[in-house]
Amino acid sequence: MRYIYETHCHTSEVSPCGQLTAKEIVEKYKAAKYSGIVITDHFCRYSLAKILDSEGYSAAVDYFLTGYRAAKEAAGSELDILLGMELRFNENLNDYLVFGITEDFLYEYEDILDMNPQSFSELAREKGILIFQAHPFRNSMTVINPKFLDGVEVFNGHFAHDSRNNLAEIWAEKYNLLKCSGSDMHEVRQIPRGGIISDERITDTKKLVEILKKNPELVKNY
Repeated sequence: MRYIYETHCHTSEVSPCGQLTAKEIVEKYKAAKYSGIVITDHFCRYSLAKILDSEGYSAAVDYFLTGYRAAKEAAGSELDILLGMELRFNENLNDYLVFGITEDFLYEYEDILDMNPQSFSELAREKGILIFQAHPFRNSMTVINPKFLDGVEVFNGHFAHDSRNNLAEIWAEKYNLLKCSGSDMHEVRQIPRGGIISDERITDTKKLVEILKKNPELVKNY
């Protein structure tokens, strides 16, 4: 059996740019015959600033998790809902898809946003977490030293941006990095445009990391 998973998805509960609620997202992906979704809401000052400044870090994590938790509740046993994030450090506008995180991890490390790719990669590798640079060749992005990455998003399905996916694919090949594909889902027109295909069901983030390390078949719907 083949299982299809979205790896880059934003809910309107958390991501200011998201246009669909978690419940709406679940219904759309069920209709598209996906097996599951990695909820990767924005984890950055862009989306969390008001709560960070007024209530503190723990409250900001509570807020960040609302989209993921709402998706899990809406999906029940019909779709696998996994926690991820699109991380942006305070240093610049680069975005990183982070896979393998848990709720406890987010609550424990309060200085994540003040880290950088080098310091975060050290922590991530200690914890069995994978870091993929999202759409690295899109305008405003800066390609970083590949030694701080596990992989690259070689297909980004956001039709409103030129992510130069062909260059991302070349970059991943050149530096022997893992590859992933995601719809970068913000609105209904972006379902389904990307994802990964697995021969095994992915029911938790540990299994997600295991499958991504195998460089699974990628969904690339233009």
